[in-house]
Amino acid sequence: MAKALFITPKDLKRYSVFSGNLDTDKFIQWIEVAQEIHIQNYLGTQLYEKIETLITTDALDANPTYKTLLETYIKPMTIHWSQVEMLPFLAYTVSNGGIYKHTSESSETVTKDEVDYLAEQERDIAQHYTRRFIDYMSFNQSTYLNIIPIVITICTQIKSLISQAG
Repeated sequence: MAKALFITPKDLKRYSVFSGNLDTDKFIQWIEVAQEIHIQNYLGTQLYEKIETLITTDALDANPTYKTLLETYIKPMTIHWSQVEMLPFLAYTVSNGGIYKHTSESSETVTKDEVDYLAEQERDIAQHYTRRFIDYMSFNQSTYLNIIPIVITICTQIKSLISQAG
């Protein structure tokens, strides 16, 4: 199966703190990491692969239920989970000569604590969008029950765990 990103680099730059001139090669892999670790976990493999197939076959516009799900719920989750994954690594480059940390003459490099704080703030935002997705899936069982029954079970279990934790 072909890999599909649920967001574009433009989406990430537009809806995040990242500069518009950030090199796509520095972060594109973290979108995939976020999708595989976080997004697939919440969507379940069946729904994840369904969305991926609709994207790779250019069939998303013909499926408004899935398009709404992607645009309104999955994209915001992916944007913020991607930032959680990439923030700790953006200052570094690994090349043949070793590992390098970028510095700038006109700015101050942030500390690890500051990066951790930013990543934690993004995690809070990502969890907010994830709860919205779970609530949406829970309240729209009739729409998705016949399509992807396992997603409803996963969402119900996750919602229960979240309410127990906090």
